[in-house]
Amino acid sequence: MSDATSTSSRWYHFLAPSYWPTWLILGFMRILAWLPTSLGLAIGRGLGWLGYKLITKRRRVTLVNLRLCFPELSEDERERLALEAFKANGMGFVETAYAWWRSHSWAAKRVDAVGLEHLNTALEGGRGVILLSAHFSALDLSGPLILPFVQNSSVLYRPHNNALMEHFIFKGRSRFCRPVDRKDFRGVRRSLKENRCVWYAPDQDFGLKGAVFAPFFGQTAATLTITARMPGLNNSPMLMFSAYRENNGRYTLMFEPVEGFTGDEVADATLVNSVIERAIRRHPEQYMWMHKRFKTQPDGKQKLYKAAGC
Repeated sequence: MSDATSTSSRWYHFLAPSYWPTWLILGFMRILAWLPTSLGLAIGRGLGWLGYKLITKRRRVTLVNLRLCFPELSEDERERLALEAFKANGMGFVETAYAWWRSHSWAAKRVDAVGLEHLNTALEGGRGVILLSAHFSALDLSGPLILPFVQNSSVLYRPHNNALMEHFIFKGRSRFCRPVDRKDFRGVRRSLKENRCVWYAPDQDFGLKGAVFAPFFGQTAATLTITARMPGLNNSPMLMFSAYRENNGRYTLMFEPVEGFTGDEVADATLVNSVIERAIRRHPEQYMWMHKRFKTQPDGKQKLYKAAGC
């Protein structure tokens, strides 16, 4: 969706009954943004627990992923990790409301940065910075959290199929960054030429188009090849950017250089996956394991998930 399309939409364009459930969700999120933080996050954990019990398909997908990625854990340990992941993503739902509607000063008071020297050095080059990332549960909140260190950033994302939700996603994220359609590489190049940080998360399965098979947690995973070529858009450095929720109510942002691309598609995809994997292993419960990361396989079958009934 273009900038013009997203910003020209108004609430009265979405009065049809088909949008009413979305309005209820958005209204609930708006209420959550007003609540005290401790209460809001407690509600988020409760929503995650409820999701674990009721959303059977996503629970099964999560458990399949955890069996593949953490074979050293017992079944009970994986089930506990799955429940914690749902709770973390429930809190992420609440934190999205904070990102869209709370004052940026709220986030600034709660953030610590590790590896900030790498970010500053990269920005001093004046060619923009690619922030390689992953789908952690505090995904949207990482935007306001990074503002004390970076005022100009862009985020690559896939526009939502629901036009009303897309309107609010675009509007909410525009408070702290420039949303860019993930297919708009001219927009990416423009952001880099403006010395912006460009957030980019290639850790999901987008099928075989533009991808190669590379290991991820020891499993074969379809991995985008464009990631290794993105620095060439403006000769820009790449950093791994991770956002973690800590037990003391604070958040940690980590910046780590990503180097060593060779031009070999499989080797570069393997490097990208290894960097993302290392970041996930620090707080595996805060990753979005609900996605079918290994659905695309060399044999063309989704047997890993079909066997589990999902």
